[in-house]
Amino acid sequence: MTYIPSEKRYQQMVYNRCGQSGVKLPAISLGLWHNFGGSDIYENYRKVLLHAFDCGITHFDLANNYGPPPGSSEENFGSILKKDLAGYRDELIISTKAGYLMWEGPYGDWGSKKYLVSSLDQSLKRMQLDYVDIFYSHRPDPGTPIEETMSALDLIVRQGKALYVGISNYKADEAKKAIKILKELGTPCLIHQPKYSMFERWAEGGLLDVLEDNGVGCIPFSPLAQGLLTNKYLNGIPEGSRASKGVFLKPEMLTQPILTQIKALNEIAQSRNQSLAQMALAWLLKDKRITSVLIGASSVAQLDDNLKALDNYQFSTDELKKIEKILN
Repeated sequence: MTYIPSEKRYQQMVYNRCGQSGVKLPAISLGLWHNFGGSDIYENYRKVLLHAFDCGITHFDLANNYGPPPGSSEENFGSILKKDLAGYRDELIISTKAGYLMWEGPYGDWGSKKYLVSSLDQSLKRMQLDYVDIFYSHRPDPGTPIEETMSALDLIVRQGKALYVGISNYKADEAKKAIKILKELGTPCLIHQPKYSMFERWAEGGLLDVLEDNGVGCIPFSPLAQGLLTNKYLNGIPEGSRASKGVFLKPEMLTQPILTQIKALNEIAQSRNQSLAQMALAWLLKDKRITSVLIGASSVAQLDDNLKALDNYQFSTDELKKIEKILN
């Protein structure tokens, strides 16, 4: 069947300006870290991706190593893009990254100009694209001068392979330096992608202030702490869950204090007529420094559930105090 997107797709999404740029991103964006790889079911992730666009999600976030196997998420996304969304390319913000191990040898990892430029060339081929909208340095490289990594991002924009650049996993001082270098090169940093959730709050220790001071957007990944901030683990570890498989989320991470926190947070979510996941996303979006939150979704139902976070992302002072007490 020929895919025809919903005519109402832009009426049901909130769009936020990304820092001081001209770009607006949907308040909720879709990440393809999991569920879109070679071991996943094509028709299922195609439905999720197209439903996301029907709901006004215009930003799809990838990386060279997403899969498994690495590269397969980009290939699968490229296939759906060509088949279903080719006529809507200008309505999409597509991002990818490089910074983790992608191929053998000294040039297949980290942050050298050699690696970043080569990796993006490969990503563009996999996605069958001429350019991406945002290209990220996926992590800082202690073995490469930050000036070289940032000059690679600048070069990529000047080559026409990316419209904007961003950084991910950079601490506050690293981000400040990277942003300064990019500004001096004439290719401003558009956005930063940190790991940030109720359970992972290092970004509050200076990074968010650096981004705000420099007009850089922020899009947290893992906003649900790999599923901890959902209803999934309220009664232990269900069969087939991420924790049961021990991938990214280990069973030993579900300690009794964590379970106690999850249950207490869930009670507040219920009082707000939200699921725990919806409240966790809303809690991030309450901060004006957050441009968008990056979710993953294994089904249309899960995607729809997360999108309901946009129905209420205002918190009373009392609610915020209760949440802080639980988290501390």
